[in-house]
Amino acid sequence: MGFSIIETYFDAIILIQADVYEDERGIFMESYQREAFRALGIHEEFVQENHSISALGVIRGMHFQWDKPMGKLLCVTSGRAHVKEIDIRKNSPTLGQSMHVELRASEPHLLWVPPGFANGFMSMEHGTEMVYKCSAIYNPRAESGIAWNDPALALEWPVHEIDTEPILSSKDMQAQTLEEWLQRPESSAFMA
Repeated sequence: MGFSIIETYFDAIILIQADVYEDERGIFMESYQREAFRALGIHEEFVQENHSISALGVIRGMHFQWDKPMGKLLCVTSGRAHVKEIDIRKNSPTLGQSMHVELRASEPHLLWVPPGFANGFMSMEHGTEMVYKCSAIYNPRAESGIAWNDPALALEWPVHEIDTEPILSSKDMQAQTLEEWLQRPESSAFMA
């Protein structure tokens, strides 16, 4: 069993390929192995695992937590998701820039997103399942988000690929802009 780095973004986010073993029974893969991940430069200890199931067109994000800062190891186990990350690290040369990747259950890719990035995704199929390991316990008093449609960021979502309007929670619809977040004292939790 093994893992390899496919690509890195912002010198921090890592797209990882997992080895897959397939036979007449189906497939098997490891989705995490501590020593193998340390060899890739990922030393986080994961303390919580979350599992979401989303209808077609659901956008979850752009979320982050500052106390304790939370990194996430993402994997799609059913369907496919357009995953987007925004650099929210103060003093970062890529502050406000975003990247995206499509994660699919049909491909054994994982995405490591360390603290300092606002994370979100759009479900591209009904019943898309996202499982993610977290490096901190969820703290509702120290979490927030950036607006999925922050005009200053001009984030591109693949809404043209689905036959429905995006679906968001009321909380995500009321999220702040990146500029508003950077004015808050808590934003100093993420420095480049």
